[in-house]
Amino acid sequence: MRAVAEKRSRSEGVYCLSWWVTQATYRHHRLRKGRHMALAAAAIELPSGQTMPVLGQGTWYLGENPARRQDENTAVRTGLDLGMTMIDTAEMYGDGASEEFVGEAIAGRRTDVFLVDKVVPSNASRRGTVQACRRSLQRLGVDHIDLYLLHWRGTHPLAETIEAFAELVDAGDIGQWGVSNFDLSDMTELLEAGGNSCATNQILYNLTRRGPEYELLPWLREHRIPVMAYSPIEQGRLLGHPQVAEVAARHGATPAQVALAWLLRQERVAAIPRSSKSDHTRENAEARDLHLSEEDVAALDTAFPPPAGPQPLEML
Repeated sequence: MRAVAEKRSRSEGVYCLSWWVTQATYRHHRLRKGRHMALAAAAIELPSGQTMPVLGQGTWYLGENPARRQDENTAVRTGLDLGMTMIDTAEMYGDGASEEFVGEAIAGRRTDVFLVDKVVPSNASRRGTVQACRRSLQRLGVDHIDLYLLHWRGTHPLAETIEAFAELVDAGDIGQWGVSNFDLSDMTELLEAGGNSCATNQILYNLTRRGPEYELLPWLREHRIPVMAYSPIEQGRLLGHPQVAEVAARHGATPAQVALAWLLRQERVAAIPRSSKSDHTRENAEARDLHLSEEDVAALDTAFPPPAGPQPLEML
């Protein structure tokens, strides 16, 4: 156990140093280019006291088409260069193909990366979770996952999954654990089942999917559980919205940057946009420089009204 603890401590120490150097390099790069708008917070503190980057990279559908693989690999590595060091994947994505792709993309740069992975609910029994995690580690080619999530609520008792997560933490296979696609009732049951160590809830949240704001987000903030927003640009559908384009034009920015900046301005909210091209990755990274005014936010609220009452959590 002592050896495991020392391994994790060394790994976390190297990661933290590398991560902050990457962030400092990114800031220096941006300041040299003359942008003076306020940067988004670089990281979010998790309940454990550790941090995760505020802007990362999703990998759903990446690595599945050999013809696009090199461009996708370059896009992910470009993101790492620009400080988008949180990489999100899942065993479900391409039946493990995404994990293999991520392993290739981060090869030689593991200490730069905050790695997020997810177990599919059908595997989330006490024993199945441990076995699934170790298969993921093998496909990724790494010795630990920084944040391991239950992909959505399944039929296995939450207490079993939590016990498995605790075993994986003790073994040094994962650093922390969390959940994905959990609505308010699910989160309440999770805590009742002993899930007080939950580090995040990854949910579908963007300008067009604001339902979580009514009940779920306030509850998560009260319990100091950060949100990781997936599909933050609504799979590209926000790019053609006239109001988003109007706000973007005021800043000489792009609609994608506006959609991301709207999320990143909020307390304890991270985003994981997916990009298969390096120029789009650079565009996403620069969203951290975009400061939306009160006028901008009001215009977006008019175009995308916040919820007037409870709404079921949506998921893709």
